[in-house]
Amino acid sequence: QVQLVESGGGLVQAGGSLRLSCAASGSIFSVNLMGWYRQTPGKQRELVATIASGGTTNYEDFVNGRFNISRDNAKNTVYLQMNSLKPEDTAVYYCYALITAPPWGQYQYQYWGRGTQVTVSS
Repeated sequence: QVQLVESGGGLVQAGGSLRLSCAASGSIFSVNLMGWYRQTPGKQRELVATIASGGTTNYEDFVNGRFNISRDNAKNTVYLQMNSLKPEDTAVYYCYALITAPPWGQYQYQYWGRGTQVTVSS
Protein backbone atom coordinates (compact mmCIF):
# COMPACT_ATOMS: atom_id res chain seq x y z
CA GLN A 1 0.00 0.00 0.00
CA VAL A 2 1.26 3.50 -0.89
CA GLN A 3 0.24 6.80 0.62
CA LEU A 4 0.85 10.36 -0.51
CA VAL A 5 0.51 12.88 2.28
CA GLU A 6 0.43 16.60 1.49
CA SER A 7 1.10 19.48 3.83
CA GLY A 8 1.69 23.20 3.66
CA GLY A 9 -1.60 24.62 2.44
CA GLY A 10 -3.33 27.52 4.12
CA LEU A 11 -4.55 31.09 3.81
CA VAL A 12 -2.29 33.78 2.40
CA GLN A 13 -2.73 37.28 1.06
CA ALA A 14 -2.28 38.07 -2.62
CA GLY A 15 1.41 38.44 -3.41
CA GLY A 16 2.39 36.06 -0.64
CA SER A 17 4.07 32.65 -0.73
CA LEU A 18 3.35 29.10 0.34
CA ARG A 19 5.36 25.90 0.14
CA LEU A 20 3.56 22.61 -0.35
CA SER A 21 5.13 19.26 0.46
CA CYS A 22 4.08 15.73 -0.41
CA ALA A 23 5.73 12.59 0.91
CA ALA A 24 5.23 9.14 -0.57
CA SER A 25 5.46 6.16 1.75
CA GLY A 26 4.67 2.48 1.79
CA SER A 27 5.53 -0.38 -0.54
CA ILE A 28 7.70 1.43 -3.09
CA PHE A 29 10.30 0.17 -5.53
CA SER A 30 10.83 3.52 -7.24
CA VAL A 31 9.08 6.88 -7.56
CA ASN A 32 9.06 8.11 -11.13
CA LEU A 33 7.08 11.19 -12.18
CA MET A 34 5.75 13.40 -9.36
CA GLY A 35 3.60 16.45 -9.70
CA TRP A 36 0.91 18.79 -8.50
CA TYR A 37 -2.61 19.32 -9.80
CA ARG A 38 -5.29 21.69 -8.55
CA GLN A 39 -9.05 21.83 -8.59
CA THR A 40 -11.70 24.42 -7.86
CA PRO A 41 -15.42 23.69 -7.37
CA GLY A 42 -17.20 22.98 -10.62
CA LYS A 43 -13.99 22.70 -12.63
CA GLN A 44 -11.85 19.82 -13.80
CA ARG A 45 -8.63 19.05 -12.04
CA GLU A 46 -5.80 20.80 -13.87
CA LEU A 47 -2.07 20.20 -14.03
CA VAL A 48 0.20 22.68 -12.28
CA ALA A 49 3.68 21.17 -12.63
CA THR A 50 5.53 17.88 -12.86
CA ILE A 51 9.06 16.71 -12.14
CA ALA A 52 10.72 13.53 -13.36
CA SER A 53 13.02 11.43 -11.22
CA GLY A 54 16.00 12.91 -13.02
CA GLY A 55 14.84 16.46 -12.31
CA THR A 56 13.25 17.50 -15.60
CA THR A 57 10.38 19.87 -14.86
CA ASN A 58 7.26 20.96 -16.69
CA TYR A 59 4.96 23.85 -15.83
CA GLU A 60 1.62 24.95 -17.11
CA ASP A 61 1.51 28.38 -18.75
CA PHE A 62 -0.44 30.04 -15.95
CA VAL A 63 2.48 29.44 -13.57
CA ASN A 64 4.47 32.04 -15.51
CA GLY A 65 7.63 31.70 -13.41
CA ARG A 66 5.86 32.10 -10.06
CA PHE A 67 6.10 28.47 -8.86
CA ASN A 68 9.03 26.11 -8.50
CA ILE A 69 8.69 22.33 -8.26
CA SER A 70 11.48 20.27 -6.71
CA ARG A 71 11.97 16.86 -5.16
CA ASP A 72 14.11 14.97 -2.69
CA ASN A 73 14.48 11.46 -4.07
CA ALA A 74 15.99 10.13 -0.85
CA LYS A 75 12.82 11.14 0.99
CA ASN A 76 10.35 10.38 -1.86
CA THR A 77 9.09 13.92 -1.40
CA VAL A 78 8.02 16.59 -3.86
CA TYR A 79 7.70 20.29 -3.10
CA LEU A 80 5.90 23.19 -4.72
CA GLN A 81 7.16 26.65 -3.82
CA MET A 82 4.47 29.14 -4.79
CA ASN A 83 5.32 32.83 -4.94
CA SER A 84 3.39 35.91 -6.05
CA LEU A 85 0.15 34.12 -5.34
CA LYS A 86 -3.07 35.44 -6.86
CA PRO A 87 -6.68 34.96 -5.76
CA GLU A 88 -7.20 32.81 -8.85
CA ASP A 89 -4.65 30.34 -7.45
CA THR A 90 -7.18 29.45 -4.76
CA ALA A 91 -7.87 25.72 -5.09
CA VAL A 92 -7.36 22.32 -3.55
CA TYR A 93 -3.89 21.19 -4.56
CA TYR A 94 -3.32 17.46 -5.11
CA CYS A 95 -0.05 15.60 -5.15
CA TYR A 96 0.41 12.97 -7.87
CA ALA A 97 3.00 10.27 -8.35
CA LEU A 98 3.81 7.37 -10.64
CA ILE A 99 5.29 4.66 -8.47
CA THR A 100 6.56 1.18 -9.25
CA ALA A 101 5.94 -1.69 -6.90
CA PRO A 102 8.31 -4.26 -5.40
CA PRO A 103 9.92 -6.64 -5.88
CA TRP A 104 11.21 -5.72 -9.35
CA GLY A 105 9.40 -2.50 -10.25
CA GLN A 106 7.92 -3.90 -13.43
CA TYR A 107 4.47 -2.49 -12.69
CA GLN A 108 3.77 1.23 -12.38
CA TYR A 109 0.75 2.73 -10.64
CA GLN A 110 -0.55 6.26 -10.23
CA TYR A 111 -1.37 7.61 -6.80
CA TRP A 112 -3.05 10.76 -5.53
CA GLY A 113 -2.91 12.56 -2.24
CA ARG A 114 -6.07 13.73 -0.49
CA GLY A 115 -5.42 17.36 -1.28
CA THR A 116 -4.52 20.49 0.64
CA GLN A 117 -6.49 23.73 0.49
CA VAL A 118 -4.76 26.89 -0.69
CA THR A 119 -6.72 30.11 -0.27
CA VAL A 120 -5.40 33.43 -1.53
CA SER A 121 -7.23 36.52 -0.33
CA SER A 122 -7.31 39.77 -2.29
